Amino acid sequence: MKQYTTIVLGGGESGVGAAMLAKRNGEIVLVSDSGQLKEKYRTELAEAQIDFEEGKHTLEIVAKAKLLVKSPGIPDKMPVLQFAKEKGIEIIGEIEYAARYTKAQFIAITGSNGKTTTTLWIYHILKNAGLRVGLAGNVGQSLARQVLHENPDWFVVELSSFQLDSMFEFHAHVAILTNITPDHLDRYEYKFDNYINSKFRILQNQKPDDYFIYFADDPVIASKVAEMAIAARKLTFSLTKSEGVSAYATYDKINFNTHNQPFTMFYDELILKGKHNLCNAMAAALAADVTRIRKEKIRESLASFSGVEHRLEEYLSIHGVQYINDSKATNINSTWYALESMTRPTVWIVGGVDKGNDYSELDVVVKKSVKAIVCLGVDNKKIVNHFSGMVETIIETHSMEEAVYTAYKLAVPNDVVLLSPACASFDLFQNYEDRGRKFKDAVRNL
Repeated sequence: MKQYTTIVLGGGESGVGAAMLAKRNGEIVLVSDSGQLKEKYRTELAEAQIDFEEGKHTLEIVAKAKLLVKSPGIPDKMPVLQFAKEKGIEIIGEIEYAARYTKAQFIAITGSNGKTTTTLWIYHILKNAGLRVGLAGNVGQSLARQVLHENPDWFVVELSSFQLDSMFEFHAHVAILTNITPDHLDRYEYKFDNYINSKFRILQNQKPDDYFIYFADDPVIASKVAEMAIAARKLTFSLTKSEGVSAYATYDKINFNTHNQPFTMFYDELILKGKHNLCNAMAAALAADVTRIRKEKIRESLASFSGVEHRLEEYLSIHGVQYINDSKATNINSTWYALESMTRPTVWIVGGVDKGNDYSELDVVVKKSVKAIVCLGVDNKKIVNHFSGMVETIIETHSMEEAVYTAYKLAVPNDVVLLSPACASFDLFQNYEDRGRKFKDAVRNL
């Protein structure tokens, strides 16, 4: 039986990227996936002469490896990971592995909400300013693939809690924490503290000349920060206060009090609307300011950024009804921001795989905006039971086409149809992108 020095668990984008980098590094590598690889990855591995197995993890092979690089979606309780731990094999994630082979500085972003928008916004600013910058993590190509082919000065990396859990030596020059609300508690023994601790792993290995940017209004973050000895310089942003923070919002503009010359920007210069996007803009500008980009370029790039697909994406207006794709809202807090920003009567499409949601957190914004609920999922009982009596019309559907057509029949001119599921997508869809694309297809076919 062939002996491999490195086993990559998971044959998706991050796993294949890690395998390609390992091959370049002279390691004898095997990609092992309990499911079936996509054809494009199977072809890429074959052309690179990298061995792979599908539908299983061969423990006899794993037992002889020195390093196991795992994809973030694989939970620690998986038998193959427990087996590797017992054998004393080093287990790390793809981000951790790739970061060991680049001299680039990292701007790393995590949080329960807003991290994708903030990540892409920072990348947009740095790219527009002419910096040599890469984009990785939960967006774009895998970090490993980019380390293999690129040599930027900066990487802007979106990190989930799952990725952070398998990172140990990774060092972020700029660490950003957008907010923390309960999410993925099924992966954290339904203990919020475990999830909080996972998010704060982004600070590990930071030094006094690094930066920690965080939302000063978040009580969870504030409480945790008060308990910790944080080495990095702290930069904060706020929607409610102006004293002692690095960026804050007043009634019509954003104000930046940074170590460089302070500057302001009016809300109406931003394409993206809503309080959550003010937070994203402040975090992005503070990160860009650390790189010493000129204020004019930061302001220009804040104004020209048009947002993220599947996040409050105003897709089409049909017969006076605006259809908004917020498929990326996979938790309660994301959906709260979406509903809070609605200014017109809303037909709300919600549902999917519940991750321990407390729907009572949405009561105020639902009462304010929602005229009807269209449930989209295999099991909608929890949603129906909670909102019955609060919203007069609640209809269950079991496909995107049915959900969109039902919403179309309920909406009248000047209404909004909002897909903001507050749940994961895996009961009916491959992922939130697949769900968002199918929503747009169904709207286009009305």
